[in-house]
Amino acid sequence: MTPRKLHHAVSALAVAACLTGPAGPASAQDTAFTPPQDFTAIVAEMSPSVVGITARGMAPPQQAMPDGMPMPEPFGAMPGQDAPQREVVAGGSGFMISDDGYIVTNNHVIEGASEIEVVLTDGSTRDATLVGTDPATDIAVLKIDDASDIVVAPWGDSDAMEPGAWTIAIGSPFGLGGTVTVGVLSATSRVIGAGPYDAFLQTDASINSGNSGGPLFNGSGQVIGVNTAIFSPGGGNVGIGLQIEITLTLAERNAERRAESAVPTDDGEPLGVAVSTVPELVRRNLGLQEGEAIMIQNVQPGSAAADAGLMRGDVVLSASGADIGSVDDLSRAWATARDEDRPLLLRINRGGNGLFIAVEPGETPEAAQD
Repeated sequence: MTPRKLHHAVSALAVAACLTGPAGPASAQDTAFTPPQDFTAIVAEMSPSVVGITARGMAPPQQAMPDGMPMPEPFGAMPGQDAPQREVVAGGSGFMISDDGYIVTNNHVIEGASEIEVVLTDGSTRDATLVGTDPATDIAVLKIDDASDIVVAPWGDSDAMEPGAWTIAIGSPFGLGGTVTVGVLSATSRVIGAGPYDAFLQTDASINSGNSGGPLFNGSGQVIGVNTAIFSPGGGNVGIGLQIEITLTLAERNAERRAESAVPTDDGEPLGVAVSTVPELVRRNLGLQEGEAIMIQNVQPGSAAADAGLMRGDVVLSASGADIGSVDDLSRAWATARDEDRPLLLRINRGGNGLFIAVEPGETPEAAQD
């Protein structure tokens, strides 16, 4: 990643702070505050949840140089010709969000990549596939098939964070995996002109190129932000690191939605929907308890779900008489219906109205095109 004024990067925090008070009688505030001696316990526990990311892709051809213009170094176009494509390798960080191999990183780390590889803390590498992206919040979700012996980073509450709180980042700045940096939270809801979700955490923990997509932890070892950018006049770290707020920008919810977007991905026909948990306001309006239903976020054109008439925003309550409270419930119900060569009867709520929709197993969109 190249330096720029608003440089995308992610963090890693290294420090242990030890505060000493002035000589003389201690005030009530002094005696009430016990600074941490170090962060070794949190780092030891959470480091295995953090991965390095290498993304490879081909850069598009550069625009042809006008005749008489000098040729850029070291590669470029001859006058009147297009420059050849070249491979671009980007580095970043990420963290595990589930024990079945899902990883969160920044969208800008993997955007345009044709090959993605993750590096675990033991130095081993594994190929990753892109599950989905949300460019508006600069979030991407990857998946590795071999998820044995991984550690999952727990979600925290960024809304509960206040300036002055300790923050810890672990990542791979400049490819140096397992780098730890520590600092205080400098500000919340920082506006930098970055788009519709323009509210960032700010920390003085050292953030550099290659930290993009890595986690920012609170003092309890919970993820409160995704390291995304630095503010720097010269492109290097000056102590202003910026993170996507987990709560405010819905990064957590987007990550969970993307992790549940393959329904199902076994050898049979996919149902063709992306689902999420039901938003709290909708759940209250429908009188549902948490975990009693799921909401459809997207319907794949040409899929079994699309053919049946399922729509974005439908709340799925049951499938063939069985309660549906998770993507796994829906996947199992669909797989059973396919195996038994029968329709999957869904009871849904659409805009406050109850409906039954039968989804018929059939050819996959890919098979239909052959």
